[in-house]
Amino acid sequence: MIHLQETLIRLRDIEQARERLAGVVQQTPCQLSRAFSDELGLHAWLKYENLQLTGSFKVRGAYNKIASLSPEQARRGVVAASAGNHAQGVAYSATRLGVLSTILMPITTPLIKVENTRRLGGIVELEGELFDDAYEAARRFEKERELVFVHPFDDDLVIAGQGTIGLEILEQTPEVEVIVVPVGGGGLISGVAAAVKEKKPSVRIYGVQTEAAPAMAHSFKAGRIVHHAAERSLADGIAVKRPGERTFEHIQRYVDGICTVSEDEIRGAIIRLLETGKTSTEGAAAATLAALTRHRIPAAAGRHVVMILSGANIDIAMLSRIIDRFLVESHRLVRFRTHVPDRPGGLAEMLQVISGHGGNVKAIQHDRVFMHAGFWEAQVDAIIETRNADHIEELRRALRQHGYAVERLE
Repeated sequence: MIHLQETLIRLRDIEQARERLAGVVQQTPCQLSRAFSDELGLHAWLKYENLQLTGSFKVRGAYNKIASLSPEQARRGVVAASAGNHAQGVAYSATRLGVLSTILMPITTPLIKVENTRRLGGIVELEGELFDDAYEAARRFEKERELVFVHPFDDDLVIAGQGTIGLEILEQTPEVEVIVVPVGGGGLISGVAAAVKEKKPSVRIYGVQTEAAPAMAHSFKAGRIVHHAAERSLADGIAVKRPGERTFEHIQRYVDGICTVSEDEIRGAIIRLLETGKTSTEGAAAATLAALTRHRIPAAAGRHVVMILSGANIDIAMLSRIIDRFLVESHRLVRFRTHVPDRPGGLAEMLQVISGHGGNVKAIQHDRVFMHAGFWEAQVDAIIETRNADHIEELRRALRQHGYAVERLE
């Protein structure tokens, strides 16, 4: 299918958006990471939109849209559907412009995003399990209450606002050859690709989706919009069942490819960005590093590659679970079960063996009732911080040498 360029947003639309956003949004850093460059075999640049106002790039498109409303539209107020980041962008922008905002969010939205949206002045209604459920409810609100709908991605003014990131990347990293962008409905990649390709056509633009919600990847491959089921994902900000029609037009014209990464790969990338990159990101943002780590981006080796870290709004409880799982998988956390004599000092003697070999007990359960052991014994489950797999084996040998039968609990 051939689309005329006249139907797409133009560079001047993005430049006008930049003028509206002046003094409102931050020009976020785009910095070279030596650690990731060495690890990946390329020049790895990180565009830190996770440091943006509201913790996400979404404020750019939301503000550009709301700032463009007529006085009558602004008086009626706006409504939006979001898994979190767009909600905060709309709430912030509407409040700053004196416009009432109502946001429909899935009930699975991380609490931090719900509370932040309310704090920024938005009226929050929770609806459905996924973004698409909230979207349908928001469209009902639009008609019933005569509000103006602010689409999270499928709107020219929103796309143009997101495209300002592309202008910044070209100015901050003129040597850029490849840009890797998280993709859900496609607003971010559409705007960035339109801006960059119009100014520097040689730059290759690649999108990354989660395997849990691969609708845009399937659509790109098929050359037409394809619906696809969306499962719960660590990358909740890009878990969309159906791509936007306007965004798909831009993607067909400007984007070079779209790949997918697994939930485990995203989880690992969150940790890598936190531990090596010294920055906190949500799952959608980490998908870019996951794709490069797993060599899903063609011709990236040796090139100047910019990864857009689209947001930082990850739920703290979820991040804690991700970190603990990582510590187990990297042999820095282990759970042992053993039995100790049920007498004064019995537990202390066992703990002394662990501490004597450098193990740090993080949690312990001492049970003499609900367990399978001799009457004069107590069962002990211990979670221990360790250095590596060799250290775990050292602890196990030491305990056995002191007469403790050790079972490792996975």
